[in-house]
Amino acid sequence: MSLLEVKDVHGGYGGAPILNGVNMSIDKEDVGVIVGPNGAGKSTTLKAIFGLLEVTDGSILLEGTEVANMQADKLVPMGLGFVPQEFNVFTSMSVHENLEMGAYIRRDDFSDTIASIYDMFPPLKEKRKQNAGELSGGQRQMVAMGRALMSQPKLLLLDEPSAGLSPRYMMEIFETVVNINQAGVGILMVEQNARQALEFASKGFVLANGKNRFTGTGRELLDDPEVARSFLGG
Repeated sequence: MSLLEVKDVHGGYGGAPILNGVNMSIDKEDVGVIVGPNGAGKSTTLKAIFGLLEVTDGSILLEGTEVANMQADKLVPMGLGFVPQEFNVFTSMSVHENLEMGAYIRRDDFSDTIASIYDMFPPLKEKRKQNAGELSGGQRQMVAMGRALMSQPKLLLLDEPSAGLSPRYMMEIFETVVNINQAGVGILMVEQNARQALEFASKGFVLANGKNRFTGTGRELLDDPEVARSFLGG
């Protein structure tokens, strides 16, 4: 049984269709990467999975349980985490307070989880008392990812984690994504830096007009001449 199965999902905002039959499957050992042109439905797919827009048709299964149109506050305890592209940190709160906010559903001692996140993101430990709004873009992304990991998700959804970052920070974030996955968390992410992300993707999904255009391993998509020509700039 897959960790996540998205089957022929349709949906949108205010009755306007954006998703027109999206299909994808993710296991806990997978790093899944969604790429495609602007307006293809990439971020919308993540929002549909996380209950942030109405699914009008199709099925979303999390460990075999139907979760389509389930509210986000019900999905987090089931093991789903989401890091949006923007407004993903509490800017007036310290790094440490941001991480504590990520543990709001937990009633156990989560000090070990915070310690492991500081090990994963050493810059955050140095700046743990600093307000998140004062950090660089890359460090804010680390805070957002760390906060999502505080709920100990089984699957982490990442919406363009490298957006606006320098090449150095982009590669740091991608390396961290791989480390999170190797620690036992499934990953499904949307990325504009398609070539770099597909290099480490176990599964890749090219969306166009709200549905799958190509599906395969990251390497298969990188080696496909039509994918390269139409979606990767040649």
